[in-house]
Amino acid sequence: MNATTASAGRAYLHLRIGRARGRTPRRLVLACLAMLLLTLLGTAVALSLGDYPIPPDQLVAALTGADAGFTRTVVLEWRLPRALAAALFGLALGAAGAIFQAITRNPLATPDIIGFTTGSYTGALLVMVTFGSSLLGIATGALAGGLATASVIMALSMRRGLRGTRLVVVGIGVSAALAGVNAWILRTAEMEIAFSASAWGVGTLSRILAPQLLLTASAITVAGTVLAATGRSLAQLELGDEIAASSGLRVTSMRVTLIACAVLLVAAVTAFAGPIAFIALAAPAIGQRLTRAPGISLAASACAGAMLLTWADIVAQHGFPHPLPVGIITIVIGGAYLLSLLLFPRTR
Repeated sequence: MNATTASAGRAYLHLRIGRARGRTPRRLVLACLAMLLLTLLGTAVALSLGDYPIPPDQLVAALTGADAGFTRTVVLEWRLPRALAAALFGLALGAAGAIFQAITRNPLATPDIIGFTTGSYTGALLVMVTFGSSLLGIATGALAGGLATASVIMALSMRRGLRGTRLVVVGIGVSAALAGVNAWILRTAEMEIAFSASAWGVGTLSRILAPQLLLTASAITVAGTVLAATGRSLAQLELGDEIAASSGLRVTSMRVTLIACAVLLVAAVTAFAGPIAFIALAAPAIGQRLTRAPGISLAASACAGAMLLTWADIVAQHGFPHPLPVGIITIVIGGAYLLSLLLFPRTR
């Protein structure tokens, strides 16, 4: 990179950081508010629909405590945990996807493509085969598997510094190897275990309860605190290692920190819901197109993820004669997104 390019890159970086320190762009605020409103609307729809339909006035009464009967039980105990999980898990996946895409400068670099969710599935399968299908055991195995896979991928990618392209290539290779391991485990497992593992492996919100929500919220709080302190570095890394280093950023250590936050977000979701695919892939692109920002916005990506998963779960529950795992719907969304990339490629 010549001196002129470096100087122009630093000037552009200072412009973006200056804007981040000053007033938040109006379009970003409006886009996030619109997506949050759609998420809230979807949550209300999810609480209202079902075998026991609940009109808006009864829904408000149940949420505010004015109705202490059966309707309140249906809303607060049966439906609310799943509806909140859809928004919360989507938010985490959208933010994780934004981190990976920004630091690798690759719109296909997401946790489900480069192996982290595959590793979580491997950990869950090993627990199911060895100890049975307890929810706590599966969650522990998925969390351990995701973190172990992330550690392996990052260790293999560290040669001459942790670079985005190497991370993607290594991640795809590790993911392919783990997919083979998963297929072998399912093939050799007992029929009942294989059936349960296959259902969980698609990605579902059907078994979410309040304790899982609290644990996931705690993980998001920890990751969010770190990202709030290091969020400006994401814009620096998105412009390339040379420009980021010229501005005084410790590129490798910051990339490791951001990846650790993204892995924590993904692992917390996968541990309880299984590998929900493609939300992390599509949410950053939707957020960027709505905001028309020069780079990826964590806030917009998180809001887009919450909106996508909320409405995808509504379609999964009520759009077909029989409910489907939400992961099937998100795979369709991801397929449509990949097709749109081929037909209408983005210029970055």
